[in-house]
Amino acid sequence: MFSDDDPRLSRLLEGIVRLASGDLSSRIEVSPARDDLDAIIMGTNLLAEDLQIIYEELEQRVQVRTQMLHEAHLKMQAMAMQDPLTRLANRSALLEALRSAIDAEAPDDEAPVLLLMDLDGFKTINDSLGHSAGDQVLVTVGERIRRAVRTSDVVARLGGDEFAIVMPAASPDQADIVAHRILAEVGEPIEVPGRSIRCGASIGLSIGGSGQSPEDMLMEADVAMYASKAEGQNRLHRFEPGLLLVRRLRSQLVEDLRGAIRNSGLELAYQPVVELATGRIEGVEALVRWHHPERGIIMPDEFIPVAEEAGLISELGLWVLHAAVHQLRDWQAESVVDSRFSVRINISATDLQSLQFIEDVREVLKETGVLPSQVVLELTEAAIVRGNELDRYSLGGLRGLGVGLEIDDFGTGYSSISYLRRLPVDRVKVDRSLLVGLGDDPTQPALVAAVLQLVRACGLEAVWEGVETAEQAGMLRELGCLSAQGYYFSRPVPPEQVPEVLASLAERASQ
Repeated sequence: MFSDDDPRLSRLLEGIVRLASGDLSSRIEVSPARDDLDAIIMGTNLLAEDLQIIYEELEQRVQVRTQMLHEAHLKMQAMAMQDPLTRLANRSALLEALRSAIDAEAPDDEAPVLLLMDLDGFKTINDSLGHSAGDQVLVTVGERIRRAVRTSDVVARLGGDEFAIVMPAASPDQADIVAHRILAEVGEPIEVPGRSIRCGASIGLSIGGSGQSPEDMLMEADVAMYASKAEGQNRLHRFEPGLLLVRRLRSQLVEDLRGAIRNSGLELAYQPVVELATGRIEGVEALVRWHHPERGIIMPDEFIPVAEEAGLISELGLWVLHAAVHQLRDWQAESVVDSRFSVRINISATDLQSLQFIEDVREVLKETGVLPSQVVLELTEAAIVRGNELDRYSLGGLRGLGVGLEIDDFGTGYSSISYLRRLPVDRVKVDRSLLVGLGDDPTQPALVAAVLQLVRACGLEAVWEGVETAEQAGMLRELGCLSAQGYYFSRPVPPEQVPEVLASLAERASQ
C-alpha cells in the first residue's frame, strides 16, 4: 500500500484532472519503484493513449465528413447556377454575371453587352420530331454558341429555346462580330436521328449604360430580339429606345385582341366555294376580320401572328368555330341554304395539339343541329404535313365526328405526296400561286393538270383558290377541276350579304 503523503498520488490526481479537462496528450510520470501506485499510473497513461487515438480518429472522421458536406454544398451551389440539360449557366448565373460586369470598370470604348437569342421555328422541331430530338438540338446549339464566343463571355440558357450571352466588356463592333459568328454556327445543319435539320435564330443586343440594372438590359435585349424576329430569320437587332414604343403598342394590341375575342368584337366575312361543272354554290369559307375601334379594319395577317405569340390562337379559333356554325344554322333556318351547303373554317396547328378541340367541335354540332358533313375544317399544309402522332390522333378523332378535313395552301413547298395519301383528309385547297399565269402562260394548263393528277393519285379532290377571271374558271372546268373560289365569283362579304351573293351566283350558273 502507499501513504497519503506520497508525491506520486498528487501527480496522479493532477494527471486525471488534466485528462478530464480534455488534455489527452498529458502523461503522468512513473517512478522507478514500479509498485501498485505506479501500476495505477501506467494504467491511467494507457487509458489516455487509447482515448487520444479514439479522439484523433473521430476528429479525422469529422474532418472528412465536413469536407464532404462542404463539397456537396459547393456542388449544389453550382447546380443551382447551371442549366441541367445543356450544362450552361442558368438565369440566376446570367444575372449575377451581368451584375458583376456592370459593376466592373471597363475601358472607355467598351461596355457590358448582353445578347439574347431565340431559335426560329423550334416548336415545329419539338412537334414533328419529338422532345428528345428537340433536347438534342438545344444541347448542340449550346455547344456551338460556346465555340463562337470569347473565353471571357458567359453563355446561359434561360429556358425553352432561349439563350443569352454576357460579354463583360466589348465594343459595339466586337459584339456584332460575336453575334454574327453565333448566327453562322447555329445556322449550320444539325444531325438528329434519321435526319438533318437547320435551325435559324434571332438575336437582340443590349449595351449597358450608366445606372442600368441587369433586369433593364435583359428587357432591352428581349425587345430587340422580338424586333429581330419581325425582320425575318437569322437576324441581329440592336436595342433602340423607339422599340419600347413598338413593344407597348404590340402589348396594347394583344390586350385589345383579347377583349375583342371575349366580347365578340370580331366579325366574319364569307367567300363562296363554287362547283365548276354546275355553278352550284357548295358553301363558303369563313374569314375572320377585326374592326378595331381606333385602328379600323385589321386584317388577319397582322393579328393572327399576334394571337399565336400571345397564346390566344385557340380562343380565337373557338370563337370562329362557334360564330361560323351558328351562322350556318341561322341561314338554314331562314331557308337561305340547304343541308348540302357547307362552311369552311380555318383551324390552327395549336388546335390539333388539344384533345379538347374535338370536344368543342362535337359540342357546337350538338347545340346547333348542323350536320357534321356541313362543317369543313381547313388546316395549313405546314401544320398537317409536319404534325406528330397527337396531330394524327386529333385528325382521326375529327374524322370520326364526320366533319370534312381540307388542307389549305397546298403547293407552297411542304408536301410529301406519299404522306398525304395516309392522312384522313378529303380535299386540298391549291394555293393561288399555282394559278398565276393561267390564261396568259401557255405552259400553265399543263402544270395545273399535273397538280390535279397528283392530288387525285392520293385519292383526294382539289379546290382551286384565287380564280380571278372567267377565262381561268373556264380553263379549270375544261381540265376537270372540281371546285374553285376567288374574286371572279365573289369577294368575302359580311353574313347579311351572303343571300344576295348566292342568288347572283345561282342566276349566273343558270344562264
